[in-house]
Amino acid sequence: MEQKDTKEKAILVGCQTNGDTDLRFHYSMEELGALTETAQGEVLMSVVQKRDRRHPATYIGKGKVEELNVLVDELEADIVIFNDELSPSQKRNLSTDLNARIIDRTQLILDIFAQRARSKEGKLQVELAQLQYMLPRLAGQGIALSRLGAGIGTRGPGETKLESDRRHIRRRIDEIKTQLSVIVQHRDRYRERRKKNKTFQVAIVGYTNAGKSSLFNRLSEAESYEENQLFATLDPMTRKLILPSGFLALITDTVGFIQDLPTTLIAAFRSTLEEVKEADLLLHVVDMSNPDYFHHEKTVKKLLEDLEVKDIPQITVYNKKDIQHSDFVPTADTPTAFISAFDAEDRQALKQQMEKVVMEMMDSYEVQIPSTEGKLLSLLKNETILRELVFDEEDQFYRCKGYTLQDHQITGQLKKFTI
Repeated sequence: MEQKDTKEKAILVGCQTNGDTDLRFHYSMEELGALTETAQGEVLMSVVQKRDRRHPATYIGKGKVEELNVLVDELEADIVIFNDELSPSQKRNLSTDLNARIIDRTQLILDIFAQRARSKEGKLQVELAQLQYMLPRLAGQGIALSRLGAGIGTRGPGETKLESDRRHIRRRIDEIKTQLSVIVQHRDRYRERRKKNKTFQVAIVGYTNAGKSSLFNRLSEAESYEENQLFATLDPMTRKLILPSGFLALITDTVGFIQDLPTTLIAAFRSTLEEVKEADLLLHVVDMSNPDYFHHEKTVKKLLEDLEVKDIPQITVYNKKDIQHSDFVPTADTPTAFISAFDAEDRQALKQQMEKVVMEMMDSYEVQIPSTEGKLLSLLKNETILRELVFDEEDQFYRCKGYTLQDHQITGQLKKFTI
């Protein structure tokens, strides 16, 4: 969907099966509406149907398709957006029956990602996901590609077009994967350098639009794009974070999670989320003003398990406490913080809590450092958590107590001065 001055008019379609509770289905449809608006669409109305299971040929029942077709003509809708990923045959059948463009939730999310991608890697990841989505659906494009399907009575010049399209897409997928592997190698080298310098790394994760970028910008004084939209941030961004003691860490803002995230996207963005795997501490931001906060929290937990990072220490940051939902009850099984990202006192309290968690992961030290060792004293202030610094005028040395990361390069220097 291109961004235009006049918004495209959309009808949303959802099918509630026996596995969906009314509440979950309702929020899922609301989220589809929010995604549509983020993609510069105007929601005209929602059409929903309850069924035991989705119709294998048309997603919703035949009668509902006819009703939908009448609505498309009446409301002059440009596009019909389905709340689940459609199979190639469902999409082909619906395109035949309805006088509007048909897209599904996956295509909608891919479209938003395409709008948001800024870095070379982000753009390549989106293109890869789009091509992987498109490949099995080429045969469902109808006359758009001026070719016919395979089988008796359907062979002809069109077949060549389909095969050439497939070959072109496969070749492009291979090219993108090669380019991405080079980018990932570059990032691995940066990461190795950070590890060698033993820089402590914090990653912010959370459901899309939970306020991650707002918090990231204010904790790090960075300028990440922040907006009350779904998927406002796509490319990971890393900045310096200074904790109350002066301890220097790195903090990374990551792409937002979402329930029913398309499988092509999970695969394509896995390398973008690699930053999360390398983190020493996760800040899981939850929007406590959202009525569906509990499902959002569960979705993120599940995706973190899929990424195999559930063992990384975590603080659950309940954000937007100034507009907290009336039914909100915290459910986290990790240390928690209740904040408004815009409140300086809340942010300071969060930094102190982070420092406490960091200290639990460190080794304590107690050293006497001569006043001539100015460079080492400066390193202690930035690269360790310094809890006590007392100057002895008589003997001209500093008595220092604090905490340092295990195996940090500074540890060897401190051994010479350990009391």
